[in-house]
Amino acid sequence: MKNWSTSLSPLSTQTFRLLSTMLRNKLLLIVSMVIVIIFIFFGPRKNVKSIYQWRSNSGPTEYTNFPKPRLFLNVSRPPCKCEADRLIGHVPKDVLSLVEKRRSQEYSKHQTRTITNLDHIILAPANSPLQYPIHGLTVTPMKKSLIPGLALHAQKRSQYKVSLSVDRGVLSVDNDLEGVQVAGQDQSKISLSSSHLDHLNHLLSTVMYKTSVYHIRTSDTVHFSFEDYEALFPITIRRPSIPVLYDPGKDINSQVTVVTKTFLRYTELKILIGSIRQFYPDIKIIVADDSLVPENVTGTHIEHYIMPPAQGWFAGRNLAVSQVTSKYFLWVDDDFVFLNKTHIEKFVEVMEAVPDLDVIGGDVDGNQFYFSLMYEEGDEEGGCMRRVHGHTHSPLPGFDGCYLVDGVVNFFLARTDAVRKVGFDPFLKRVAHTEFFIDGLGELMVATCKGFSVGHQQRIFRKDYSQYRIQTGSSNEEKLAHHFFKNHLKCIKY
Repeated sequence: MKNWSTSLSPLSTQTFRLLSTMLRNKLLLIVSMVIVIIFIFFGPRKNVKSIYQWRSNSGPTEYTNFPKPRLFLNVSRPPCKCEADRLIGHVPKDVLSLVEKRRSQEYSKHQTRTITNLDHIILAPANSPLQYPIHGLTVTPMKKSLIPGLALHAQKRSQYKVSLSVDRGVLSVDNDLEGVQVAGQDQSKISLSSSHLDHLNHLLSTVMYKTSVYHIRTSDTVHFSFEDYEALFPITIRRPSIPVLYDPGKDINSQVTVVTKTFLRYTELKILIGSIRQFYPDIKIIVADDSLVPENVTGTHIEHYIMPPAQGWFAGRNLAVSQVTSKYFLWVDDDFVFLNKTHIEKFVEVMEAVPDLDVIGGDVDGNQFYFSLMYEEGDEEGGCMRRVHGHTHSPLPGFDGCYLVDGVVNFFLARTDAVRKVGFDPFLKRVAHTEFFIDGLGELMVATCKGFSVGHQQRIFRKDYSQYRIQTGSSNEEKLAHHFFKNHLKCIKY
C-alpha cells in the first residue's frame, strides 16, 4: 500500500513535519507542567527546608526569605525510634534536670567543634553560565590560596559583571589589565566588571582567598553571582597535620606488642605468657596490673605496670596501650592461651595490605563474637543505638573469610595510633568491651577474620575475683546513665 505522506508535495511535507514537531513539543510541555504541579502539592516536604530559604548568619535556626531561589538545602534530623528503654530513666531523678542542662550545653559545644558548612547540602544550578570548583578545594588558614577554575561563559554583552563573597575570609585578585574594574579588593565581597569577557575570565583565574579568622578545622562558602545567576561552593579550611609514622622494623617482634590487663589472676597470666613464649620468644609483652596485692611478673621482654588497686578494665587498657611503641598491638585477655594456629603474622599481613583497616578480630576457641552497631543520630533528645550480633557490613575484598563489622571479640590486632585517638573510657571499670567500639564508631575501620585463633584456658572460679568482675544493678544503672550523657543517646539495645 502506498504511503499517503509520500504523495505530498515537498512544501506540504515540510509543513506536515513542522506541525508534528510543534504538537509533540506542546504535549511534552503539558506533561512536564503536570509533573511539576503534582510534585509541588504532593511531593515530600517533611524535615526539609525550602530551597527558597537561606540560613542567615544570625543563628543556626533563623531563615530569611529571598526573592529568588537559593541553593542551600538544610535537612533537619527527625527523632529516632527506640527499641529499648529510654536511658533518661536510669538517671537519678533528683539530679535529672541539671544533668539534662549540662548535656544540652555539651552537645551544643560538640556540634560547634564538628559541624561545618560542608554538612549542608549545596544544590548545583540547573543551567548556569558560571564555572567554579564543586569539590576538593582545601586551603590553609591565614594563607592566601588560589580559587581554581573560576570562569564565566556568557553570550555577547556590552558589559560583564560578576561578584564573589565569603563569610570567613577576604578575596583579592591580581589586576594587571586595563579596562577592568575591581571593587572590594581584600574584602569579604569583591566585584569584577569588564567589557571584554576574556579579560574578565583572566581576572577570575587569579582570585585568591584568605581566612580572616584562624581556625584549624572549619569551612567557608563562596557566593558567586552574575546577573540573575548565583552559585555556591564550599572551601575546606584545614591546618595540615604532621605524619606520625611507626618503623615496622624487620620482623614480627618489632611490628607487634602483645598487650593484656590482669587482676587477681596470676596463675592464668603465667600460662598465657608461657604459651606466648613458646611461639614468640622475643616479642614484647605489656601487662597492666591493678590487683589488690601485686605479685612480681618477670621475664625477658616483659613490661609490668602496677596500678592503684581495682582501677578497672578500661583504665588498665589505657595504661597498657599508652606504653606501646610498635605500629600494632595484639590485645589478649589474661586467661587466653596461644595455640599452634595462633599466627600473629596473619593479622599483620591483612593490616599491611589494607591500610584503611584499624582493628582486626579473630576468634577465641572458635567464637568470633562480632557485631554491627545500628545508630541513628536523632534530634536534640538524643540518638538510638542497637547492637546486632553476627551482622556484617560487607566482605573484606581480597581476603576470604574476612568481613567488615563494627566490633569484634577480645582477641584483636589494632593500629596503635588509631586506637589511642579513641581511647578507653576509665569510667567503665567492670563490664566493658562494646563501649570501646561505640566510641570508635565512624573512627575505626573494623574487620573480623576466620582462622585467626587463640585458645581460652579452663575457667577457675574465684570468689574475690567474681565480686569485682560481676556488674551489679547499681553499676549497670550508672553505666546506662553514662551513655545518656556521654554518647548523647536516647536509648541503647545490647
